[in-house]
Amino acid sequence: MADSNKFHIVMLPWFATGHMTPFLHLANELAQRGHRVTYLLPKKALHQLSHLNRHPHLIAFRLVTIPHVAGLPEGTETASEIPISLNHLLCAGTDRMQDQVEAVLCETQAEFVLHDGVFWLPEMVRKVGNGKMKSVCYNVVCAASLAIGLVPARKVPKDRALTLEELANPPPGYPSSKVVLRGNEARSLLFFSLPFGDNISFYDRITTAFRESDAIAIRTCKELESPFCDYISAQYQKPVFLTGPILPRHQNTTHTLSLQLSLATWLDSFNPSSVIFCAFGSQLNLPKPQFQQILLGLELTGRPFLASLKTPMGCHTIDEALPEGFEERNKGKGIVSREWVEQPLILEHGSVGCFVNHCGFGSMWESLMSDKQIVLVPHLGDQILNTKLLVEELEVGVQVEKDIESDWVSKESVCEAVEKVMDEASEVGRLVRRNHHKWRHVLGKEGFMQGYIDGFLNNLRDLASTTR
Repeated sequence: MADSNKFHIVMLPWFATGHMTPFLHLANELAQRGHRVTYLLPKKALHQLSHLNRHPHLIAFRLVTIPHVAGLPEGTETASEIPISLNHLLCAGTDRMQDQVEAVLCETQAEFVLHDGVFWLPEMVRKVGNGKMKSVCYNVVCAASLAIGLVPARKVPKDRALTLEELANPPPGYPSSKVVLRGNEARSLLFFSLPFGDNISFYDRITTAFRESDAIAIRTCKELESPFCDYISAQYQKPVFLTGPILPRHQNTTHTLSLQLSLATWLDSFNPSSVIFCAFGSQLNLPKPQFQQILLGLELTGRPFLASLKTPMGCHTIDEALPEGFEERNKGKGIVSREWVEQPLILEHGSVGCFVNHCGFGSMWESLMSDKQIVLVPHLGDQILNTKLLVEELEVGVQVEKDIESDWVSKESVCEAVEKVMDEASEVGRLVRRNHHKWRHVLGKEGFMQGYIDGFLNNLRDLASTTR
């Protein structure tokens, strides 16, 4: 290391947009302070991420090839290309890259390796680094989701899956009675016992990564999740470092919408805070009937809307999934995007007043940091817990009510939730706006995010001086 105060850090995220992007945001912050990063990713992700690299002289992308796995569509490299049900096969493919990863570690002799639940990596780091290289398991999901399911106290049996009743009960010592899974919500954790890679369950994969790494890091802040972070640290008897929310810095203030020109022009045509923006992330493929209910709910509000949703299950195109006559009825007032849109930039546009989202962790932070009203439609376990944090703990948004039996939302429930937060006379709307404003002030304070990055680097310096 040429400069004893500067590190070389290797990053290996899970190859999903919601994981790779925050890893790169963190890399930018580290490079801003003079540290070097070698970032491993597949070729298809390079095009998606390269424009976000603010320090190409310090952040080097290294391409890796994912060996083919039977059952995985030929050429698959990222999670956004496949349904969630095939993620375990992509994970098996990434596990077969060990020789490529080891070659990078041997070449770089980096001081730290930040990885996303790669259970075999800490042992490799110890072998290659001879004690001078440290592994940090960096999590870009909420601390609550880790604390409720991925701790030794959860006690997942080796010979059977946990029952719904067992999953609905938080592990002993879990520090919240609000941010929990109730009833059928516990179904979202059933996958813990399922294979996720070759001959290893999801639970064993992540808990092994935690246990074997030199430290655990989480993309969160103590203001929101301190009790959960303390619980995880106690469970694993090792330090938990916090990076804060890690949202990108803008290079200038003239970029307001460097989106598609037609979309920017369309948004410009509406009054301030009048447009509903609806997006459910890069992986969620809804069933066609649920997809249609979401769109019909947006239409039912009578407000202008922009929906950016993936093509539904069983459909080849967005067009074939649209409700009959939908585009004709909403011409000029509602857009269903056929291509990827830059969510952070849309949330900055003055005409957008409400953000309907799935409450993935990235969208959760973007919701909190924006001035848009928050409406949530969670689907997966961590999204449900994120929603509980925002709706029940912080009271900054509204969740769309679901049918207990089908776990679906109706067009009426979508419309009702939007109206609760958009109607100026709504008591619920006034409450969440007031609380949201308070939390935006806390999280947006001068130096807040930068303080977390500086603290994280101090944690790494302390870790570098320890022996395992």
